[in-house]
Amino acid sequence: MLQNNINKKEIRGHLKYERPFKRKERVANEIQHILGKIQTQYIDLSDLGFITFSRVTLSPDLKYAKVFFSVFNKKISINKIQTEMDNRAKSFRKYLGQELQIKFIPELKFFYDETVAYTQKLDTIFQKLERDD
Repeated sequence: MLQNNINKKEIRGHLKYERPFKRKERVANEIQHILGKIQTQYIDLSDLGFITFSRVTLSPDLKYAKVFFSVFNKKISINKIQTEMDNRAKSFRKYLGQELQIKFIPELKFFYDETVAYTQKLDTIFQKLERDD
């Protein structure tokens, strides 16, 4: 059963088993999952809008994390939301330390992910084009 998630690679006649992701990617995925859990259980972000964490990238030493977020139904400007998120980074890190089982808990820096807004803009353009045809 475990072998379904592990890739096999043959090197010089020997089978070598590889994990599907690098450790950095696995830890980043786990951080993203835990941050979503923290948001729903411990830290209220409803005063900013509906915030989702879209992606997390880690430095090679796993000590710094860039957390990308998107906002739906924003209640204040994006710059103020980003400032508020950075102000709450210490609280997020505290709860992250309780859930994440690694030696160093990464410092969190929040960034607005513009891809969601960009895709929404493209969708409206395509819908407009379809209506014009």
